[in-house]
Amino acid sequence: MEDVKLPNSTEGQLFVQYTTFKAAPEWRRLPAAAREDLREQFAQVVEEAYPSIVTYAYSTIGFKLNSDLLLWRKGTSPIAMQEMTSRLLQTGIGAYFEQTNLYFGFTRPSNYTKRPTTQEQAIDLEDREPYLIVYPFTKTKEWYLMSRDARQGMMNEHIRVGHEYADVRQVLLYTTGIDDHEFIVAYETDSLPRFEELVIALRSTEARRYTLNDTPIITGVNRPIREALTMI
Repeated sequence: MEDVKLPNSTEGQLFVQYTTFKAAPEWRRLPAAAREDLREQFAQVVEEAYPSIVTYAYSTIGFKLNSDLLLWRKGTSPIAMQEMTSRLLQTGIGAYFEQTNLYFGFTRPSNYTKRPTTQEQAIDLEDREPYLIVYPFTKTKEWYLMSRDARQGMMNEHIRVGHEYADVRQVLLYTTGIDDHEFIVAYETDSLPRFEELVIALRSTEARRYTLNDTPIITGVNRPIREALTMI
């Protein structure tokens, strides 16, 4: 389900989820043929949800101890997303999966820019970069008590640094009041060292003083859904 097309997000807000799954130890003790059949059932649920819900799969094996698979899903209905999750967990390998991280939120125009940059339009693209890095973050209360002009000035610096790394795509979700975190940011890149340079540069800006937390970070490698499942 990697190369798929979703209606342009400017037509309305998108609901987006990043979910990680960890397989129970009993999974790897099943016969190989049985595991193959159960993987296929899971993949079929992903395909049946399209085009209402578009899914990209990422293998997180070797990057996180509590995660084997990450699904990036996007659609217009949180209810449909919940129903799809229920089907996934009741079908095939899903019965052996535990959800270990679940980040979600909505897309909307930024308060600090007049129009989306090329980097920020990644959610509308059909192709995916090899690496996806996802993490939540929350601002301090002092951030919101400052004047809008003061916040805009710091964000201008933040945005300027981001523009120096135009090859790194980003998706920002707003989740204030509907989850424990206020924002979810995801980056796509073809080079982890290049992405690390961006993070270091961003953490050197004034706005960094007002980040309360931004963990846990999840990194995955983009793979077709069946290939990602075969690795588990």
